Amino acid sequence: MATEDAVLEALATVNDPEIHRPITELGMVKSVDIDPDGVVAVTVYLTVSGCPMRETITRNVTDAVARVEGVSRVDVTLDVMSDEQRKDLAASLRGGTAEREVPFAKPGSLTRVYAVASGKGGVGKSSVTVNLAAAMAADGLKVGVVDADIYGHSVPRMLGVDGRPTQVENMIMPPSSHGVKVISIGMFTPGNAPVVWRGPMLHRALQQFLADVFWGDLDVLLLDLPPGTGDIAISVAQLVPNAEILVVTTPQQAAAEVAERAGSIAVQTHQKIVGVVENMSGMPCPHCDEMVDVFGSGGGAKVAEGLTKTVGAEVPVLGAIPIDVRLREGGDEGKPVVLSDPDSPAGKALRTIAGKLSGRQRGLSGMSLGITPRNKF
Repeated sequence: MATEDAVLEALATVNDPEIHRPITELGMVKSVDIDPDGVVAVTVYLTVSGCPMRETITRNVTDAVARVEGVSRVDVTLDVMSDEQRKDLAASLRGGTAEREVPFAKPGSLTRVYAVASGKGGVGKSSVTVNLAAAMAADGLKVGVVDADIYGHSVPRMLGVDGRPTQVENMIMPPSSHGVKVISIGMFTPGNAPVVWRGPMLHRALQQFLADVFWGDLDVLLLDLPPGTGDIAISVAQLVPNAEILVVTTPQQAAAEVAERAGSIAVQTHQKIVGVVENMSGMPCPHCDEMVDVFGSGGGAKVAEGLTKTVGAEVPVLGAIPIDVRLREGGDEGKPVVLSDPDSPAGKALRTIAGKLSGRQRGLSGMSLGITPRNKF
C-alpha cells in the first residue's frame, strides 16, 4: 500500500509552472488521502482561481503520484489560496525584502543585466535580444527578458509567448517560452492597442517590471530598450545602475553614427558598454554564396572604435550577424532561429555572441565574464 511519505516525496518533484519551485515547498499541497484500494486523493491550492496553469498542475500531479508503488488511481482536486496564504507566499518568495525593491540593483545580486540598445529603430535589436536569450537558456542558464520598448513592444511574438501574467498579491508571475521568462506591456493591453504614455508612466512601468515581477534566481536578464537615449534609457540607469549596455547597429554608416551616439550615454550614466553587435552585416548570394553588402560594411567596427575613444576603455565587436530569411521567419513564428535552425549562418553568429556574453567562450580580447549557472546541467 502506498504511504503518505511516498506520495509527498513524489509531489516534491512537481514544480509550479509559473514559480518553478516544488509545490510542497510553496505550501500548495492542502491534503493527501489514501484509501485501502490504493486510490490517492490529492488537493492542491492554486494561487488564484483563474490560474492559467490549472490543467498543467493537475496533469503533473497525477503523473507524479501515479508512479508511486501501490497507487491504483489518482484523484486531483483544486482549491484556491486564501488572501492570508497568498500574502505569506508572496513574502516567502521575496525572501523578506521590501516591496518595490529591484533585486538586480542590490550589491549582492549575481544576475548579469544587459541593456540592449540601438540608436535608431529597424536595426533588429529585438531579434538580437530574443535570440541571445533563447541561446543562453538553451545553454542551461536561467534567463529573463524585459520588453522595455513600451511603445514598440514585440518580444512576446518573437519568443512565442501567448500566456498572460498571473498576479499573487502585488507580485506578478511572468509567463515563459523556450525556457525564458518574459514580461511586456503587450501582455496587459487589449489586442494591438497603442500605448500613449508620457515619461513618468514609462518609468513606473519599467520599475514594476523589475521590482514587482517574480524573476527568481536569474543568471542573465536582458532589457530590450527602445531606440535612442530617451526616458527608458535614463530610467534603466537609475533603477539598475549595474546594467551593461550592448549596442546593436547595422553596417550602414548613417546607422553607425546614431548607434555610437546611443552608446555614449554610458559616459553620463557611468555604465559599462559590454560590446557592439553588427546586424544585417551581409547577405549570402543565393547563386554564388558571395557576401553582398546590402547595407554597406564596417559599421560595427566604426561604432566600437568611436565608443572605445569616448569611454576610454576597449569596446569590442562581439559578432556580425548576416541577413538570413530564417531569422525573420523565426521572429514571426515565435521560434528563435538559434533553436529552429542553430546551424544557419545567423544562428551560428548569434550563438557565438551569446557564448561570449555568458562566458562560455574565451579569447575575445581577453574577455571572460564567467557567469556560473545556478542550475545543474
